[in-house]
Amino acid sequence: MSGCMELSRRRFLKVLAGTAGALVVGIGYADAAEVPIPPGMLGQDFGKLGAYVRIDRDGNVLIGARDPDTGTGTATALPRIIAEELDADWTHVTVVPLGLGVENKNGKPVWSYGHQRSGTGDSIPAAWADLRQAGALARWLITQAAARRLGIAADRLRCEDGMVIAPDGRRFPYGSLVEAAGKIDPPGAPLPLKAPQRYRLIGQNAGDVDARRIVTGQTGYAIDAHYPDALVAVLAQCPWPDGSLASIETASALAVKGVVKVVPLKPEAGVPPGQTAIAPAVAVLAENTWAALRGLDELKLEWKPGASAGEDSAKLEAQALALLDTDSAPTARVRDDGDLKAANRKAARRVEAVYVQPWLAHATPEPMNCLVRLDKDQATLVVPTQAPQQAWAVVQRLTGLAPDRIAIEVPRVGGGYGRRLDHDYVAEAVMLTKAVDKPVRLMWTREQDLAHDYYRSSTVHKIKAVIDRKRHVIAWDQRMASASALAGRGVAADRLWMSEVAADQVPAGLVPAYRSDWYGLASAMPRGPFRGEPHVANAFAVESFIDEIAHSLREDPLDTRLRLLGQPRQIPLAGAGTLDIGRLINVLKLATDRIGWNNWLHTVNGLGLACWHVNGAYVAHAIEAQVKGEKLSILRAVCAVDVGRVINPLGLQGQVAGATLDALSNALNPAITFAGGQVQQQSLKDYPLASMAQLPRDVEVITVPNDGAPTGASFLAMPTAAPALANAVFRASAVRVRRLPLMKELLRLL
Repeated sequence: MSGCMELSRRRFLKVLAGTAGALVVGIGYADAAEVPIPPGMLGQDFGKLGAYVRIDRDGNVLIGARDPDTGTGTATALPRIIAEELDADWTHVTVVPLGLGVENKNGKPVWSYGHQRSGTGDSIPAAWADLRQAGALARWLITQAAARRLGIAADRLRCEDGMVIAPDGRRFPYGSLVEAAGKIDPPGAPLPLKAPQRYRLIGQNAGDVDARRIVTGQTGYAIDAHYPDALVAVLAQCPWPDGSLASIETASALAVKGVVKVVPLKPEAGVPPGQTAIAPAVAVLAENTWAALRGLDELKLEWKPGASAGEDSAKLEAQALALLDTDSAPTARVRDDGDLKAANRKAARRVEAVYVQPWLAHATPEPMNCLVRLDKDQATLVVPTQAPQQAWAVVQRLTGLAPDRIAIEVPRVGGGYGRRLDHDYVAEAVMLTKAVDKPVRLMWTREQDLAHDYYRSSTVHKIKAVIDRKRHVIAWDQRMASASALAGRGVAADRLWMSEVAADQVPAGLVPAYRSDWYGLASAMPRGPFRGEPHVANAFAVESFIDEIAHSLREDPLDTRLRLLGQPRQIPLAGAGTLDIGRLINVLKLATDRIGWNNWLHTVNGLGLACWHVNGAYVAHAIEAQVKGEKLSILRAVCAVDVGRVINPLGLQGQVAGATLDALSNALNPAITFAGGQVQQQSLKDYPLASMAQLPRDVEVITVPNDGAPTGASFLAMPTAAPALANAVFRASAVRVRRLPLMKELLRLL
C-alpha cells in the first residue's frame, strides 16, 4: 500500500504555468509570498517559485538539487527521489543546483528549500520525508491534465518514463500536457506516494550526474568563478590565532604592478569561531592572482604573539595523560550505568590500555575561497559551502541587507569533510569587499589551508574493562581527554562533550556497569567540525580495545564481539531511536565472511575487524594486511553497511569506499603538531596523505537490502577502518599500535 507523507504546517506545494508553457512545481513556505528559483530552472520564465521540478513542452525535465554536493552524491540521489515519484525518464532529466533559497518575512529569513546542508549524514533522511511530495504533485497534475483531455477518471491512467498511458495503450508525453497541467489547482492534502514495489529508479544504480563533466575537466568549482571587475585577494595570516599585527611596511607590495591595495583584517570581537576571520591577517588585493601573490611576497610584516604562544601539542598531550591518571572529577560524566565497584569485586581479569590520536587538518582538495559582489542593496556570492544558510547568516550580519537581497550560488564543492560548515573565509571576503568597494575573489593558498584550519583535536583515551569468570565484560570505564570543537560556539559548558564522544557508542547498553567520562582541555588552537566526529576517534579506541580483550582471553576476536553484543534485540538509545543488535551483528558477519575470517588464526597475513553504529546505520570493516620488514601493505578491505533503503547503490558504494580510503589515509601518516603556539605543518609534504601504493587496490562494499527508512552514509565508513587496520597489523606483526599516525608508531615499535 502506498504511504502518505505529512508536510509541515509551514510547508506547501506551489505550481506555476509559465509563459513558455512549462510546468514548474516546488515546495514553499506558507509565510513566503515568493520563493526564488535559478534562471536555469525557469528557462524563459523569470518569475519566482520554489522550484524542484520543471517539465518543458519538449519533455525535458529539470530537477533541482537543494543540498550542496561535496562529493557525497546528493546531486544525484536527491533528484532521483523526486524523479521516482514523478515517473520521469531519467535519461531526459537535467539536474540544476538550486543555490540558497531565502525569502524575507518581516526582516526574518524564510528558508525556501528547507534542508540545505551537506556532508553531515542527513541529506537523504531529510529528503525522504520531504521531496517525494514534489514529484508526486507534478505526476498528479500531469495525470489530471491527461484525464481531462480523454474524459476519463485519472485513476484509470498510469505513468511510466515520462509518459501517461491510457487504458487503450495510447501514450501522451509529459511535455504535451504541461500547459494544461499548470492551470490545475493542486490538492489541499498530501498525495499518496508510490508503493516501494513500483520503484523503478530508487534502489537502482545511477552514475553521478556530474561524472562526465568532472573527468573531462568541465565542472566549474567556486574557485573557478570570477567577475571581470573583481580584485583577487590573498592573505598573510598571523601564525598565532590570538596574536596581533605589530608592524607593517606596504611600499614594496604596492609597487608591484597590478597591486591595488593592502588591507589589514582582524577577527571581530565577540563573534563565535567560524563566523569571522580565523586569525588576524593582511590582505593584498590585485588585478590578478600573480600580482597578488607577488605583492604578498613583498610585504614586510611583524606579528605579536598572544597568550597561545606557549601552547605545545606535546605538552597538551602530557596534560591529558596526567588528567586521566588522576581521580579528579571529569568535565562531564557522559554516561554512568550500573555499579563499577561491585563489578570490580567479581573480576577474574582486568584489561587496561591508553590510546592517543593526533590533531588533524581537513586538507580539502579545493582550498578556501569566496567570490563576492556587494551592490547598494544586493550581495551576490559564489561560495564552496556545505551549509549555505550559515554562509548567509555571516553575510547578513556584515552587510545588514534584507534576507532576500543576499544571493548565494553553490557550485560543485571540492571536498568538505566538515571544514566548509564554518565560514570564516566568507567573512574575510565580505570584509575585504566592503573595504575596497569592488567585487573580491578571495583565494587561500594550500599552505594557509593547512596552517590555519579548524582542526580536529587530539584525543587521549584510557579504558579499563573488568571480565568475569564466564569471560563476559561486566564493567567498562572509559575516560577521554580532548579540546572540544564546540568551545566558544555558544554551547553550554555541560554540553561541550557532544562533539567529542557519543553517549550511546559501543559498548554502552551492552555492559552492566558502564561509565564514560570526558575531560576538557583548554586550547587556543582553532577547532571545528570534522568528518565522522565524534565517532572516528572513539571507534579507534573502543574497537582496538575490544581486540585487546580478545587477545587477553586468547580467543577469536569475532567471538569476543558476538558475546559482547549478545542476542539480536532492540536497545533504546539515550537520545532517540534504538540500537538494533541484529543489524549490527549482520554487517559484522557479512564483512568477516567475505574476508575469510574462519582462517584468521592461520593466515600468513593479519586479519582485523571492527564494527559501529551511527544514527540508525550500521557498519563493519574487515581488513587483511601484511607487514614485511618496515613495509605495510593493505591487501584487502571489506566493508558491510546497512543504511535502510538505498536510493542509489552505486553512489552508496562510492561513499563507503571513499570514506574507507579517507579514514585509512588519516590513520596512516598525517598529524598536526604545534610548538610555541604555531602549527608546524605548512604543505602536503609536511602533512602526507596516503599514496595510492599505501592503500588497498579495491574496497569491497557489501550493502544490506533493507526496506526501512534511509539513513545517511556520507561518513558511515569512517569510524571502523582505522581500528580494523590496527587490529590486522597486530596479527601480522605482533605489534599493538595504540597511537596514531600508525606508520610512525609501527616503525618505532618494530
